[in-house]
Formats: sequence, C-alpha cells, structure tokens
Amino acid sequence: MAKESTQKYLDMAEIRDNTVIMKDGTLRAVILCSSINFALKSEAEQNALISSYMEFLNSLDFNLQIVVQSRKLDIEGYIKRLREAQKKQLNDLLRNQIFSYLDFINELIEIGEIMTKKFLIIVPYNPLGAKSKGFWQRFTELFHTAQEIRMKKEKFMQYKQELDLRLGNIQGALNSMGLESVILDTQSLIELYYNVYNPKTSENQRLKDVSQLGVEGF
Repeated sequence: MAKESTQKYLDMAEIRDNTVIMKDGTLRAVILCSSINFALKSEAEQNALISSYMEFLNSLDFNLQIVVQSRKLDIEGYIKRLREAQKKQLNDLLRNQIFSYLDFINELIEIGEIMTKKFLIIVPYNPLGAKSKGFWQRFTELFHTAQEIRMKKEKFMQYKQELDLRLGNIQGALNSMGLESVILDTQSLIELYYNVYNPKTSENQRLKDVSQLGVEGF
C-alpha cells in the first residue's frame, strides 16, 4: 500500500516567483525585517516610532502576521570560509591567529548555544474568487494534490501584481521607521518552511539550491 504524502496535510500548494500559493487560492509573501533597539532611543525618538507604527497599522486594510523566530545561529559557512582562508594564508603569524580564532569560536559554541532572531512579516492576498467559495469547496481542496490545484500563469500574475503593491506599501512604511526590509525569494521561502516543519532535520540536512532541483514550469 502506497504511503500518503505529508504534503496532503499542508496548507501550501506550491512556492514560485517569491510567492507562496495556498490551497485555497490565496497568496502569501514574506518580508524579512531588521530590528531597532527601542530602549536606547530618546523619549522623543520612542514617541516618534510609536506614532509611526500606529499610523502604519491604521493604514492597513488587510490582515497580516508578524512572526519573531528564534533559531540556533548557523555559522557553519563562516567557519568553512575561515578554514579556507587559513589554508591559503602564506603568513605564518596570520595563519596561527586564524587557528586561534577558530578554537575560540568552537569553545564559545560548546559553552552555550548562540541564538539569532528573525523578524518576519507575512503578507497575504485573498482574491475575490477565493472569498466566494463555500465551506465544503474549501474543505475538499485540502485533500487535492498540489498538482491538481496549480494556478494558471495569467491568474497568478494578476494576483501577484496586487500582492506586490501591498509589499511596496509595507516596505515604504518600514523604511519611514528606520527599518530595513527584504522580500524573501523562492529559495529563502523554501528554506524557511523547511526549517519550520523540520527543525531537527534541518540542522543536519541541508536543502539543495532550488535551481538544481527538477521543478515543473507553469
């Protein structure tokens, strides 16, 4: 008896063009946002930030989700680059200093886990067609495979334009508060959801670059 795919139980149908397509026909995009040390700001600066944030929230005519994600800091790539630099270094003194620095980092990791925080804003777009669907139609779609509910290219591009407008407005508001932001691309979205659904596996098993995978087109 063939095993059922776990994808059947996920709300996502597919990820493409920096966008998550849900099984109910709605779209999602994710913005990675920087942070501000609010406590170090003066009272006037704090009041200005609070006012800007209130204006930002009041300007929204749709729901969004703000997620703070704490994860163990992955410095494997950094350590790898240091080791490569050590091998290429011709100066004995600098090579020994890199070796000592690597020892320091390894000891630091052994003492305690170094955590990092990511601030994510999930921006949805719900086309009018999705709103008109009844309960049983949406319930049935949950049991369809991703292949069966793939969105047509023309419809997808139309919806994505609306989503991009929302993303631009949100990034403009964040910039006015002194926050830097970037929209996660397809590879970053896949890695994000892979890490969320497989927190233990993702520590030891890396994902391939999406360009190296056999992905079907429209």
